[in-house]
Amino acid sequence: MTTPDTDPDFDSAPDSGGYDIDDWSRLVAFTGRVATLDDVQAKKAVFALDDTERPFPLDLDLPQPVIWWEEDGEQAAVAVQAECHTTAEGEEMEVVGLILPDGEAAIALLEDLDIVDDTDPTWRKLVSSAVDGVSTED
Repeated sequence: MTTPDTDPDFDSAPDSGGYDIDDWSRLVAFTGRVATLDDVQAKKAVFALDDTERPFPLDLDLPQPVIWWEEDGEQAAVAVQAECHTTAEGEEMEVVGLILPDGEAAIALLEDLDIVDDTDPTWRKLVSSAVDGVSTED
């Protein structure tokens, strides 16, 4: 799997700039096919999985605001890539490429995301806090 951590040339694909609550929709989504390493290296896609079987793009409207439930709590993001991959053991993984408000990229499983719209007050607060550098913890 190619990820931001394993590819030293990775620079927050597909858009290296951050966003705020008003301009997130300018992010370019990677849709229509499964990404390759060349797509990641060209900064068109966030990730490429090469060790899975029967990959296909997920039918998800992209770009899409989401709330990502990660180990450190919830974080605002915009989904820009979505694919389904099957492991050698037959387990299906729905994998999503994310762009965070600071422009960094991340990869998450769809099951760890809440799909929202840009009017969601929690998403807006998380984006604003990330952009302003203010903690959202109470």
